[in-house]
Amino acid sequence: MTADDSYGRLDDDDYPAYTMGRAAEMLGTTQGFLRAIGEARLITPLRSEGGHRRYSRYQLRIAARARELVDQGTPIEAACRIIILEDQLEEAQRINAEYRRATGSSGPAPAD
Repeated sequence: MTADDSYGRLDDDDYPAYTMGRAAEMLGTTQGFLRAIGEARLITPLRSEGGHRRYSRYQLRIAARARELVDQGTPIEAACRIIILEDQLEEAQRINAEYRRATGSSGPAPAD
């Protein structure tokens, strides 16, 4: 990838543009916090050729949500689980909405 290709990818939410140090600075947290949410499998940073963690803007938004919960007193493991469940719920709601549009249904089927 050339330098010109890299600049074009900066608009990509999934492009791993931020080093661990820069990501921690942007979030106002520690590198240890980023390692902890990685160990909890909330986010999996990509690795540079030198093995350094690199984070995307999407991953930073998830990390910021985890930080909010932790700052409110939620243990880090619970915060990660909450975020994973929120994401799963959002995906299920999206799938249900698509199904309703495809079938012309406006709500759940009546129970027998």
